[in-house]
Amino acid sequence: MQGQTIASAHWRALERDGEDTCRLARMEDGWLLVGHARFRDDDGFAALDYVVRCDADWHTLSADIAGSHGGLEMRVALHRKGPDWVMNDKAQPQVSGAQDVDLSFTPATNLMPLRRLATEPAQTINTCAAWLRYPSCELSPLDQTYTQGGSAEVVFYSAKQTSYATQLDVDTAGFVTLYPGLWEGEVSHASP
Repeated sequence: MQGQTIASAHWRALERDGEDTCRLARMEDGWLLVGHARFRDDDGFAALDYVVRCDADWHTLSADIAGSHGGLEMRVALHRKGPDWVMNDKAQPQVSGAQDVDLSFTPATNLMPLRRLATEPAQTINTCAAWLRYPSCELSPLDQTYTQGGSAEVVFYSAKQTSYATQLDVDTAGFVTLYPGLWEGEVSHASP
């Protein structure tokens, strides 16, 4: 991985056996997330690697996911063309206009809207993500709201399509450190 590593996160899954590690790097023209999710569920063991590329303003440009789950190989290539999304060379009009990608198997992709929230004068941002619903690998829109809590380390999160709402603990790098009932983790920051 090229670029300057800013921070690394390591999460432990709370609802199943599993872990996820992710590195955030500053690139010449934006940001790069490189992660490795390993977990066991009803379909067997999953080993998924992901790379997410963002522009300088924390909007997702593309994501690649590769690995195996329950003995089956999977490869997903997502990229944005203007407001439109393409998955494995097929247009995805149902998520046109989405600013981000949300990979349902990792907390890493909450980073992009959390980073935008940290730079906004408003205490709340509303965003739509192209939600990769795993393991079906279908893309759906996911309307999300992020609201600053009493401190920079607390953010209230809700998702319209799932009626899910929770309080997230967030590190200064923008990584979630507690996703109640789903993930808990720690973040290490690179030396300046």
